[in-house]
Amino acid sequence: MSGTSSRQKFFILICFVLAFGTVALYWPVTSHPFINFDDDEYIADNPHVVSGLSWDNCRWAFTTTTAANWHPLTWLSHQLDCTLFGVAAGGHHLMNVLLHTVNALLVFLLLRGTTGSLWRSALVSAFFAWHPLRVESVAWASERKDVLCAFFFLLSLMAYVRFVNEAKVPGVRSKVFYAASLLLFAGALMSKPMAVTLPFVLLLLDGWPLGRLSLSTFRFSLLLEKIPFFALTFASCVGTFLAQRGGGAVSPVEWQYRLANVPVTYARYVSKTFWPEKLSLVYPYVYHWPWLAIIGSVLLVGVMTTLALLVLRSRPWLATGWFWFLGTLVPTIGFVQVGAQSMADRYTYLPTIGLLIVAVWGVAEMLSKHPRGNFFGATLAGAALLGCGLTTPLQLAHWRDSVSIFRHALEVTTDNYVAANCLGKAYEKSGDAAHALVLYRSAVELEPRFPQSQFNYAMMLLTFRDEPGALQHLQAAAALEPRNVDVQFNLGIFFTQHNSWTNAVNCFSNALVVRPDFAKAKEQLEALHAGHPELR
Repeated sequence: MSGTSSRQKFFILICFVLAFGTVALYWPVTSHPFINFDDDEYIADNPHVVSGLSWDNCRWAFTTTTAANWHPLTWLSHQLDCTLFGVAAGGHHLMNVLLHTVNALLVFLLLRGTTGSLWRSALVSAFFAWHPLRVESVAWASERKDVLCAFFFLLSLMAYVRFVNEAKVPGVRSKVFYAASLLLFAGALMSKPMAVTLPFVLLLLDGWPLGRLSLSTFRFSLLLEKIPFFALTFASCVGTFLAQRGGGAVSPVEWQYRLANVPVTYARYVSKTFWPEKLSLVYPYVYHWPWLAIIGSVLLVGVMTTLALLVLRSRPWLATGWFWFLGTLVPTIGFVQVGAQSMADRYTYLPTIGLLIVAVWGVAEMLSKHPRGNFFGATLAGAALLGCGLTTPLQLAHWRDSVSIFRHALEVTTDNYVAANCLGKAYEKSGDAAHALVLYRSAVELEPRFPQSQFNYAMMLLTFRDEPGALQHLQAAAALEPRNVDVQFNLGIFFTQHNSWTNAVNCFSNALVVRPDFAKAKEQLEALHAGHPELR
């Protein structure tokens, strides 16, 4: 009885330390402002968000593909924040911190409930919560979708575990938990479509630690019960691809570059998990990796995969953890390239759990036969957690404003045209046009195919009265991203000011095709038609 009581006290103590430590570690972010990278589109300049929760805004949340995604619950959460806190960034950041804290506790409860291991589960949860790779998902207000998706994802896994346990005794309770798991999965998909891999994770849990799936006894019924989950996955994949392609987010990178980037990116994620240095908000896409890097990455993935399969019977946790990591990264690993980044720290939010299971269970087993294994294990874990406790605040400090985070990105990466463009925008908003011009020019020179820097450079050239240069780069931006309404509108204004009426009409019409409710474009087009009837 005393042993049970002692374990309960340790359980409560671990939950308290996890919660208190996580909130304390990330608390400084509540004093940070929004940054000029998605925060304006998601929150600050979005009228459907800043006006808070309402029936009209809820309807918009479920029908819009703004930001090239369909994630209505994410929009609703931002609207709720604006209802509670207004547009003050601190409240939005606080909600991210609280959601991340809850997620850390859910990881602990999930692993503790399925494996029965208190301290291993606690270590995985602590590393998950306090690792520097988590900073991007927590400190960036626009990444609410990350922590919110993980919240529903983990709850869905826990409901599934309860379904498995209740199904041992026929009754209605198992059906209730099955339905709850499916519903929570839908919630995860409506927060961020990266959750599409959840059915795969369920199959991994069936193998270990639930023990429902083994090499000797394959049960086809386990696949059948996942059909509704896979149906949601399929629908989400199709909808997301259409939304991202329609929003111009799918990048036309040649297949050979995407294929080479996949193993290298897996290896880079492993490296940054165990040695988190040079973390950046933006990692520019690399088109030509050295052959040594590609071959080494392929070997790493191949050796780990082979090892996981060879020891599947004796150490099933290795397969579950490793394939959790590989599988949950598939939507963002670059088979379909979305955006200008080659990788992102935020993409590791859920996949890291798999790697941490491999690391914690692996080290624990290696030390279990050593006479002083517990001492060495505790020392090693303490040192690693101390490292997280020291490096995470340093990474968090870079998020204090837009200038700081993008200056840091330029310092730790090379040829980072996205960071140069964003730092230019930060300087522009602060009134430093000269610095902004230099950075926009640098971004365009580094990557002429990036439409945002072409557009920003053009608009800044107009500020400096270089009209021929501005026209050149506005047209380049329009050619690269013809469905960008801001580019089309401003190009139309330029043509209007220079009496190129037909070109102006075409630009405003193009903007209205993409956004029919674009009032300013409609006004300009009506004024042109009124002044020049022959253009109708």
